[in-house]
Amino acid sequence: MQATLPGSLAGKVALVTGAARRIGAVLVGALHGRGADVVLHYRGSEEAARAIASTLNSTRPDSAVVVQADLLDARAPSKLIAAAQGKFGRLDILVNNASSFYPTPVGEISESDWNDLIGTNLKAPLFLAQAGAPLLRAAHGLVLNVVDIHGLRPLRRYPTYSIAKAGLIMLTKALARELAPEVRVNAVAPGPVLWPQDADADLREEIVSRTLLKRAGSPEDVARAMLYFAADAPYVTGQVLAVDGGRSVGW
Repeated sequence: MQATLPGSLAGKVALVTGAARRIGAVLVGALHGRGADVVLHYRGSEEAARAIASTLNSTRPDSAVVVQADLLDARAPSKLIAAAQGKFGRLDILVNNASSFYPTPVGEISESDWNDLIGTNLKAPLFLAQAGAPLLRAAHGLVLNVVDIHGLRPLRRYPTYSIAKAGLIMLTKALARELAPEVRVNAVAPGPVLWPQDADADLREEIVSRTLLKRAGSPEDVARAMLYFAADAPYVTGQVLAVDGGRSVGW
């Protein structure tokens, strides 16, 4: 009966990368709360990932599994997709959330910075979508990419990160064409919804002042946008939804 409720994801399987902390943890909780079984990817935060899975399994047994992988490893995509298929036998939703984020001012950019930021933010989502395409096609599923409003307008001192997110926005549109008509591909572009731990207080205030709504958002705002694409937008693909309080309009 639950599967027939509006917005229900019962019977669906979702894989979320970077699911152990921050926005990823909220996203995986939201998907599970709508009835989906979930695969939680983590790189180093094993304790946090297992704690989340334990909580989710306590509410619905055998509904969550954790998988460790370094997304810079070429074997990671096939490992993660195989984990979803091995545990649940299908994959309906792939959420590319995992992301490296740190400044790389021009003059200080190293090749390792490039490989890490492009690798986690752009290369991994491409190869995960490619590895998952057969299962996603069979399920008439969804790829959801977590991008950034700075993929549309660059963030000062973060050129490599901005380039990577701009590429992920284009990848969203390219995959929407490549995987149609069976698979929808969309993106959510957060603005000021969750700050780095070392973010300067004055900078936070300045950024919030540039939003039209004059307030910061929350990871839950991103989750609601994700659930719209996952559960309530069967005729929407190739789109990027900014969740930024209007900053990208007013800038």
